[in-house]
Amino acid sequence: MISTPGSHQTQDDAVPSAPATGAGDRVSPAAPGERRAEGGATAADGGRAAVRRRRISVLLSVALLAYLIDLGSKLLVVAHLEDRTAPIRVIGDWMTLQVIRNGGAAFGMGEALTVLFTAIAAGVIVVIWRIARRLYSLPWAIALGLLLGGALGNLTDRLFRSPSVFRGHVVDFISVQHFAVFNLADSAIVCGGILVVLLSFRGSNPDGTTHGAPVAKTEERSTDDGEDGPSKA
Repeated sequence: MISTPGSHQTQDDAVPSAPATGAGDRVSPAAPGERRAEGGATAADGGRAAVRRRRISVLLSVALLAYLIDLGSKLLVVAHLEDRTAPIRVIGDWMTLQVIRNGGAAFGMGEALTVLFTAIAAGVIVVIWRIARRLYSLPWAIALGLLLGGALGNLTDRLFRSPSVFRGHVVDFISVQHFAVFNLADSAIVCGGILVVLLSFRGSNPDGTTHGAPVAKTEERSTDDGEDGPSKA
């Protein structure tokens, strides 16, 4: 365009200016490295969740097996052995079977504290369930399953056997010479406790970590232009 005298429009005015781009008009896509990091984190979280579900399944399976074996054995000995006056010899006089109603803790200790031991058994079950929320170790799952099954077995006696609720006497029937009379729930509790002690001495934690081991730090590596080669104008 040619300007004429008296006109306010010049040749520069005739060139259209580029429209301004707002900050929210265009969002740059995420870098490939960021997308890979997000996908890797999601996959890792999903893998840990699957492991945790399997460990809880092991814990519950072991607990259910220990509970059912204890319950079945008590039903059998109460039905067939409670009225016998003489004990049944299993290994001579060293191990015999005789039914004894126990108002105390494992192996007949603390018979005057029945209600207290009932509350302790219920508390143990709650603690085990809280630990199971971060359970990733298979040995710990087995140990906690034994503890849970044994605690549930004796708690069932406390709640449903005579003389009353929370004061029920536990059925013990395995008698070892120069030792106490106990049941299979007591055995499960002892085995689970020993396994917990061994795992603790080895430095193993329920979440699968080890005492004193350095915590692995995941560093997020961002991909820049230099990774895929220099950008070309």
